[in-house]
Amino acid sequence: MSKRKNGNSNGKHKRKNDIEFLQQQLDNNVTAIEDHKRRKKKWSPHDLRNIKPLTPNQETMFQQYFQGNQLCAYGSAGTGKTFLALYLALIDVLDKALPQRQLIIVRSAVATRDIGFMPGTLEEKVSLYEMPYRDILTELTDRPTAYDDMKNSGAISFMTTSFIRGLTWDDAIVVIDEGQNMSWHEIDSIMTRVGAHSRVIFTGDLVQTDLNKNGKDKCGMQRFLKTIAKMGEFSTVQFSVEDIVRGELVKSWIMASEKTA
Repeated sequence: MSKRKNGNSNGKHKRKNDIEFLQQQLDNNVTAIEDHKRRKKKWSPHDLRNIKPLTPNQETMFQQYFQGNQLCAYGSAGTGKTFLALYLALIDVLDKALPQRQLIIVRSAVATRDIGFMPGTLEEKVSLYEMPYRDILTELTDRPTAYDDMKNSGAISFMTTSFIRGLTWDDAIVVIDEGQNMSWHEIDSIMTRVGAHSRVIFTGDLVQTDLNKNGKDKCGMQRFLKTIAKMGEFSTVQFSVEDIVRGELVKSWIMASEKTA
């Protein structure tokens, strides 16, 4: 009798293990299928939320971009400059009828040079500076993995100014973000990479520059603004505290800090 019970117990245990194994395999297969669909997804502008401008200057940014101009959007923090830059760029990049096939986001190497002292691989270090764009893509698509999925599909590329020498960016929309943290040499290096059928959206805020603090690097954004003022290709939109959409506390803080500067 004891042997029969023991045999039944072993049989039940084996069946339980088999069921758990099959369930694990099923879960793995479902995960793999979902991952495959996500990576192979053909993105389109319909995957983006329909974003409307909230202030007159945001409206101007939309108008100037859709007129086909190269664009410089600069001014107060919290006004949606980077958010709108990525949104406008992706509308075109994801439209198969247009020549632009990739959104290239470029940030300064000067502001991130200390990443060499941080733990982790270069990819892990650089990934920290992609966090704002992951958040923006999540908000634009309601998909937490949208940024990385678009990177995997080739629709988005992120790089710092350390690795752009010798490149040519054809059929792309280049978003130069945090331009206040770039030296003139960096800005010049980026602008001379822009190739055929490509467009530029420059964003920055001179008040937020991290340069000039260490005495080594000088902000090149002021020279950039003077340079594009002599070019017919660029439209410039200057944002003020009245355009802040991040929140009333941010708006109040920036207004107060400007008075105490």
